[in-house]
Amino acid sequence: MIQPVKAASPLMSKSMIAVIVAQFLSAFGDNALLFAALALIKQQLYPDWSQPVLQMAFVATYIILAPFVGQFADSFSKGRVMMVANLLKLAGAAVICAGLNPFLGYTLVGIGAAAYSPAKYGILGEIASGEQLVKANGLMEASTIAAILLGSVAGGALADWSILAALGICVLAYGAAVVANWFIPKLSPARPGQSWNPAKMSRTFFSACKTLWQDGETRFSLVGTSLFWGAGVTLRFLLVLWVPVALGITDNKTPTLLNAMVAVGIVLGAGAAAKLIRLDTVKRCLPAGVAIGIAVVVFALQTSMLSAYIVLVVVGILGGFFVVPLNALLQHRGKISVGAGNAIAVQNLGENTAMLLMLGLYSLVVMVGAPVVAIGIGFGVVFALAIAGLWIWKNMQKRRLA
Repeated sequence: MIQPVKAASPLMSKSMIAVIVAQFLSAFGDNALLFAALALIKQQLYPDWSQPVLQMAFVATYIILAPFVGQFADSFSKGRVMMVANLLKLAGAAVICAGLNPFLGYTLVGIGAAAYSPAKYGILGEIASGEQLVKANGLMEASTIAAILLGSVAGGALADWSILAALGICVLAYGAAVVANWFIPKLSPARPGQSWNPAKMSRTFFSACKTLWQDGETRFSLVGTSLFWGAGVTLRFLLVLWVPVALGITDNKTPTLLNAMVAVGIVLGAGAAAKLIRLDTVKRCLPAGVAIGIAVVVFALQTSMLSAYIVLVVVGILGGFFVVPLNALLQHRGKISVGAGNAIAVQNLGENTAMLLMLGLYSLVVMVGAPVVAIGIGFGVVFALAIAGLWIWKNMQKRRLA
């Protein structure tokens, strides 16, 4: 039986609680599994270059499946789509746990993650009203970051004790996420009855890309979020090289802790955005985007652990304040024009393409032997200029429409 969910329902409704719990468990499993799988391929004596290949396979699924997963999310009840996606993740973790090829298992998890993403964000627009949507996104981002922190630590710590135990925890987390998905009321499909012909689906997807790009507000959101997540994944790898050069520390734990500081900051920034920004004031997030680049420059010049921690928390706060309103804007406008699921699928294509491009550029700069501190400074300057350009573009667009 289809249960309607009223737009005016309280933010922390039964549906929202079930979504947030399922998201936490699913993201916890994703991050714990990454570190458990890395430990496994190291134990099995795979070459070092295979570690980034594991992550590339995961990201590639988002890009390859982008034309299809948005329609999948919009053609069925999104809570049930999330359940199917988590079942795929559960199957992938079980493949690795059973001693089969870890690359195959992790790719299967990536397929589940690609299908899960449009549904988890698209459902927010169906269970929260427009005025609550930024707050709902804040809850989603906070839940995700908390899961990243705890999942990463749990995966790494358990893998040091027992890789099988670490993999088993991932299976349990995905199983619990499936149970949480069951408690999401069965909502009506957003866009039922669409064709499942792959060629037609691809045309529909690229038509959605064109529609969203032609809308100034959604174009603004797509560019901003793609720049943010592309820069975020690049910063993660930059930290690994920066720590031994700037701090003289060569262990594996310190870069992880520094990444955790960014995650803590994002939680705080997401909370601030939920309180201070509405859909009609999204442009207020842009100064925080420029400040991210400036803060990265300041970070690259640090020489002590304490100051590095402080600056990275600030980077995270600015990041959360920047990206949460942009996500909410895309969900709101995308739901009206192409469907929330298709909008998030287009966003995933942009973000993951940006990740691959930025990581490729970063790898090239490292390959030619540029100093790590100089890379950090250049990275921060380029990001600040990019967001400043987005800000100018947004203002020029507003003047043309006035």
